[in-house]
Formats: sequence, structure tokens, C-alpha cells
Amino acid sequence: MPVDARWTSTEIAREAGRLEGRPPDEILAWAAAQFGAGIVFATGFGAEGCLLVDIIGRHRLPIRMIVLDTGLLFPETYELWRQMETKYGVAIHAVHPALTLDRQAAQYGARLWESDPDECCALRKVAPLQQALRGKDAWITSIRRDQTHTRASNRVVERDATFGLVKVNPLVAWRAEDVTAYLKEHDVPSNPLHAEGYPSIGCMPCTSPVAPGEDPRSGRWRGRVKTECGLHARPAATTFPLNDNRGAQ
Repeated sequence: MPVDARWTSTEIAREAGRLEGRPPDEILAWAAAQFGAGIVFATGFGAEGCLLVDIIGRHRLPIRMIVLDTGLLFPETYELWRQMETKYGVAIHAVHPALTLDRQAAQYGARLWESDPDECCALRKVAPLQQALRGKDAWITSIRRDQTHTRASNRVVERDATFGLVKVNPLVAWRAEDVTAYLKEHDVPSNPLHAEGYPSIGCMPCTSPVAPGEDPRSGRWRGRVKTECGLHARPAATTFPLNDNRGAQ
């Protein structure tokens, strides 16, 4: 579908300002109304993602939901996936990498996540999401500003510097305690690993427990400078074309 020409940098900034501080159910309803079938929500079933699945499911919002199934998720994550689909009566679609783990090992070497985690993330997360967003106008994330310094400047609505479309962040202004309170109030399922010292959960080989007093994301790619998988680049400071349906390059 053609991208609506009104989504200029000025219009995006105007909507970001208008929606700042609004509740996530209002932001998601706005996104569904604006983009229709042209929007996708990608979740990894973190606490924030489960919160948004709850809103989409309870309000029956027509938003397609996907999971980047790297083949390396925790068993608890796969079980939570099934639980969320059953509880809310929704389909949360799997998006797979082009290479199986065996083919990746044959081509790039065994345990690529240890030798080159950036390349592993690019193959198993960034490229699959890029494919899933082909022909779309926007996508929804569950990031918060206070999670990492690279997310501190993200806005509710912005241009996406990685995938070249509109990015909607309904929880960007929330804090961890806000998410916890919502999950408790609405009886939303969450990953049992959170109670075992895993505040941020990704792939098994690259996620470890966090000790009291450590940064909540210190268990991701522990011992490395790496803090992001590559899906969430800093917001673009300049204008560039949105996805024009020629496909991600």
C-alpha cells in the first residue's frame, strides 16, 4: 500500500508531541486507526511486550503481532508465547531467520553469538524483521526511554532510522514500576524468569541473571560493549524517505 504522503517529519513531530504522556491503549488505538493493515507489533515477550499484547488482545485492536523466533529463545519464553495466544484468543506470528542454526554454523562458524554477536543479531533478528516489515508503513515497539542511554531520546512517534518507516513507542515514557503495576492490576502473564533475576530477556546464550544493584540490562551480552541487538537505532535527526513498498534493502 502507498505510504500516506502526510507522514512528513513535521506531521510525525506534531503527533509525537500530541501523544506524549497519553496512555498506551490510546496510542495503540490511534496507530491502528492511522495505519490499519500497514502496521505490525514486534514483541519478544518482555514485560512491556506482554503489556501491549494485553491491550491489543483485550481491545481487539486489528494489529498484526509477530515474534522474532531466533531458535534460541528460552523454553519459558516459548511457553509464555503459547499462554498469551490462548489467554487473549490471538495469533502471534513467528518470523524466522533465513538460516537455520545448523546452516548458520556451517557458513559462519559454530556459536556465532560468541565470536561475532553483532553479526548473529543481524542474521537472526534484524534481517528477519526487515523482511517482515516489507511493504508496511509503521511498526510498534515496547521500548522505554529509561532502559538504555541509546533509547533516551526516542519519542512516542518517530521516523525509524533502521527500517525507514514510522515507529510507534506506546510505553516510551513509562518506567519499570509502571509496567509492573499494570501487569499486576490486569493479571497479565509474564515470563517466570523475571522472578529469577532476569529483568531483560533475549536469546539464551546472550542473557544472564542480574545481581541486585546492577543495571537491569547488564545481563544482555554480559562483558561486552554491545547493549542493543540492532533493532532500535537512535532516532534519525534528518528527513529520509519512508518505506515505499519497494522492499527493505
